Amino acid sequence: MPSLLHLDSGASPADQSVSRRLTARFAHAWRTRHPGAGYGYRDLAADPVPLIGAGYASLGVRVERHGGPVAPADVPAFATTPAERQEWSLTHPLVTELHAADTLLLGVPMYNLTVPAALKAWIDRITFPGVHTGRLAATRVIVVTARGGGYGPGTPREPFDFQTPYLRAWFTEHLGVADAGLRFVHAELTRAADVPALAPYRDLAAASLAAARAELARLAAA
Repeated sequence: MPSLLHLDSGASPADQSVSRRLTARFAHAWRTRHPGAGYGYRDLAADPVPLIGAGYASLGVRVERHGGPVAPADVPAFATTPAERQEWSLTHPLVTELHAADTLLLGVPMYNLTVPAALKAWIDRITFPGVHTGRLAATRVIVVTARGGGYGPGTPREPFDFQTPYLRAWFTEHLGVADAGLRFVHAELTRAADVPALAPYRDLAAASLAAARAELARLAAA
């Protein structure tokens, strides 16, 4: 039975958020295609993942020194303090949730050229040393971004897109997601409707949004 894990990370409410509306469209289409399939949702902005603390760091170092993959169920054996056990109790459910998903859907608005802090907190917590080895090779990851300006190929601001290379490196090199299993869907110029300086680009914004919707429909049907 397939399973979808759906994460939103933008601070804006759904009626004002392009990334939330796009991920909701994908999730609806995917769930319609897979009735009865597993589905999990987290709003990382409304229900933030706690920042990692000193106990997380010390436990992670000890596990990493073990020198090989560690099953999540075995991590508590490495904990020596209440702080370490508390940090793992916050981490383990998120790791388990991720490992159970066949498809991971991320809504990622661009904040200050990169990902929201709410998403980075989730990334930091689930990236526990040794526990993901080989587990995400078959996971399909769909990253839906919304950027107020234009950062696509050939644009003047392309070099300032720190979302895509960061997430690509983290998923493929750090978590082992296959290149073919990672898809980015970008909605560009999302502020063209309300920022006067971007008004000349409203047609491009509309075309980008339409293309994002079409791509997500295709991916949901795949």
